Amino acid sequence: MMTSLRKKIIAIGGALAYPSISLTPDITREHFCRKWVLVTGASHGIGRALTEKLSSAGANVFLIARSEADLRFLCAKAKQMGNSAEYCAIDLRDREKQVQLCTKLKETLPQLDYFFCNAGKSIHRKINDAQDRLHDYDRTIDLNYRSLVALSLAILPALKASKGSIIYSSSVSTLYPMAPGWSAYHASKSAANAWCETANSEFSPLGIRVQIAYLPLVHTAMSDVNEQYKHLPAYAPSDAANILLKLAIRKVRTYKPWWAKLSAPIAYLFAPIIHLYYKRLP
Repeated sequence: MMTSLRKKIIAIGGALAYPSISLTPDITREHFCRKWVLVTGASHGIGRALTEKLSSAGANVFLIARSEADLRFLCAKAKQMGNSAEYCAIDLRDREKQVQLCTKLKETLPQLDYFFCNAGKSIHRKINDAQDRLHDYDRTIDLNYRSLVALSLAILPALKASKGSIIYSSSVSTLYPMAPGWSAYHASKSAANAWCETANSEFSPLGIRVQIAYLPLVHTAMSDVNEQYKHLPAYAPSDAANILLKLAIRKVRTYKPWWAKLSAPIAYLFAPIIHLYYKRLP
């Protein structure tokens, strides 16, 4: 009885916290057809769902991810629909290859309408357990922050030519007091948020928008590695892709879940109590 009630409460809470995100194909096509779109993290999860929606809408895509087989398949599928499609299989944490990619982007994309920066990694490890793992911070910063900056600088002339947009996939967790175990992840995401906010101010006179999507939990292969998250209510990659597309269409500065807008400021009011709770965690 109690188990059944608990499941019902979780289901109702999930429906309220994660309302359906709809976006009709006609609206997507109206805004993205024949536009050039750059997507990182394109081979899996949110990035793949985003790529498939963009291709169906008639967008021309330049895809970046590690899996060449997946990228080749997605590009072939996009070309079958009559779109232009290019890809680069790369680990964005490799700085030397990143420089080569930036050169290729400058040569391949004289004009770019949208850059969906979706590549990222999550890592949970307490600082005290990472004393001999500085590389955890290097690799997380390189992917979640440095690649955003490097690619944005490389495509800046192309974005300027089309008065385009940068849409960054951040995390709703960065709106709250930092939780133990997430120092590398939160540092990288917070740095990217700060860069995006600054870039939006500086790029605005150029006609370029920089938008941040503070995404809540999304069930992907990356997030579901954590057993605690696996059975929680969450969006599907397709829903998250719709959030990103709607943000780009609406041209507002950020996306935040409705509950985060209400609870995040309150959480900081109670930060001392929250930090006291964190200190008692094992």
